[in-house]
Amino acid sequence: MVLGSLPDLLRQKAGLASQALRRHPRRVAGSVLAVLGSFAAAAFGIAPLAPDAALLPQRLVTIELAMPELAGQARALEVHELDLWRSDVTRSTDSIDTLFRRLGVSDPSAAAFVRSDRDARRLVQGRGGKMVQVRTDSDGTLVELVARFAALNDGQGTSHFTRLRLEKVDGHWQSRLETGALQAQTRLGSGHIRTSLFAATDEARLPDAIAAQLVDIFSTEIDFHRQLRRGDTFSVVYEALTADDQPITWNEGTGRVLAAEFVNAGREYRALWFSDAGSGKGAYFDPSGQSRKRAFLASPLEFSRVTSGFAMRFHPIFQTWRAHLGVDYAAPTGTAVRAVGDGVVEQAGWMNGYGQVVSVKHGGDRSTLYAHLSRVDVRKGQRVEQGQRIGAVGATGWATGPHLHFEFRVNGQHQDPLKIARAAETLTLDPAQRPRFEAAASQLKTQLDVAETLVGQRGDSE
Repeated sequence: MVLGSLPDLLRQKAGLASQALRRHPRRVAGSVLAVLGSFAAAAFGIAPLAPDAALLPQRLVTIELAMPELAGQARALEVHELDLWRSDVTRSTDSIDTLFRRLGVSDPSAAAFVRSDRDARRLVQGRGGKMVQVRTDSDGTLVELVARFAALNDGQGTSHFTRLRLEKVDGHWQSRLETGALQAQTRLGSGHIRTSLFAATDEARLPDAIAAQLVDIFSTEIDFHRQLRRGDTFSVVYEALTADDQPITWNEGTGRVLAAEFVNAGREYRALWFSDAGSGKGAYFDPSGQSRKRAFLASPLEFSRVTSGFAMRFHPIFQTWRAHLGVDYAAPTGTAVRAVGDGVVEQAGWMNGYGQVVSVKHGGDRSTLYAHLSRVDVRKGQRVEQGQRIGAVGATGWATGPHLHFEFRVNGQHQDPLKIARAAETLTLDPAQRPRFEAAASQLKTQLDVAETLVGQRGDSE
């Protein structure tokens, strides 16, 4: 018999298996199941033969680790030079000894140098608020001192700062003055009036300078001395100034208000700062592009912390005496009085029951009068600008207490100063600047919307 090749034999076997499956399907299936069952039984029988891990022998292994000698570590620390950094802010009452004591500096030679060096003495001369940072070794010996404070050059006061460095060169102390540029960081804040504007800005952790700017921005439409109401709200986007990335402590560390909103008695006012690309000069505009600056301010009083109450009312002096002819503002003696608009001084001096007065002639047959002043700071015929200080609150003439009597006249007729301020003409944005304004305003409005949400969050948490 001739045997075929292996592939031929495999094909023959496969064909026989196929025929058997067609003829006897049940018998073949049963055989397959029997074979598989034998494998399962074998698996079941083999599995229990594996060892139980719990019965395996256990052995404890102990390895002894060598620890470095502690005495050696202590000796290494003794020879290691340790530098300590400390920071503080100078006080107006500081001497070099009290300042060094707070900073942990114990170095008679450094203290003697500060007393003898003209530039180094600036640390404790003049106003406080200088930011001082020192580096000392472990026993308090001074290694380096850096102080940052308001620019010595008055012309750079709002844009730069002075940096004072004290360091040793060849074993001798030397001082060096440098000038650095202030950097601005954008910050947000908001709050609502409960008792006074400054109490609200304190609660919102806003500097007084920001509160004063808010008043200036909206002073042509809101009389902050007489019209603040409990529940009024404000939101602000402003610049915080830094020196070498450190928030400055002088000039309250603030730059310009970039955007602001004030809601007074339910009425919303918004202002956005916009500057000319060429000149760099700018002004505040409302979202529609109308200038916030008007010909007249709503109030002649310079707003301050002591005059920030929202409940200031008509001063009860001679209640029937010309009460309908002007507005009386109760304020402490010495509070600055400012011209509400540009003009020329018509009178500066005594006027019967009005006491010390200043009268200013504005354009268009309009004039203003400021009475009962304790001091007059202008002279007859002098030209004054809006916001310029012209005197101070007092109680001269027919007055039983310090206050300002203010009158606004048009063609000799007395008018409501607030209505005149709101109706005064405004400037409109140059059409050529409109695209730049829209782009800048969009970003500022977004930031202002975020600032507004802070009012609700703070209110919910109280």
